[in-house]
Amino acid sequence: MEGVDASRGNTRDYTEAQLLERVREGGRFAVFIHTPFCGTCKLADRMIAIVMTMDNTVPVVRANINFLPWVRRKWELTSVPCLLLFDNTQCVDKRYAFQSVDTVYRMLKVE
Repeated sequence: MEGVDASRGNTRDYTEAQLLERVREGGRFAVFIHTPFCGTCKLADRMIAIVMTMDNTVPVVRANINFLPWVRRKWELTSVPCLLLFDNTQCVDKRYAFQSVDTVYRMLKVE
């Protein structure tokens, strides 16, 4: 897949098809779900950007919930921002509250 990984400094969003393909590939990674005009999403995005400068974090990809109708229903996404942690095609953690950079780091650190 083309390099649209937010952890490498590229902030382009995954399409729904790209996101589903990434999940099928497996591995441990996170998905940041947002909308472009959400102030809280911008703050959460900044926290993730800070965490991604640290060592030993999982890759993070981004997706705009406005372009994810099937994913929104299937994954029961109720709000943005949302950070989902996947491990081997399964969502193992879902967070809507981004309390601090430390909280985000604890979710994204490689174990």
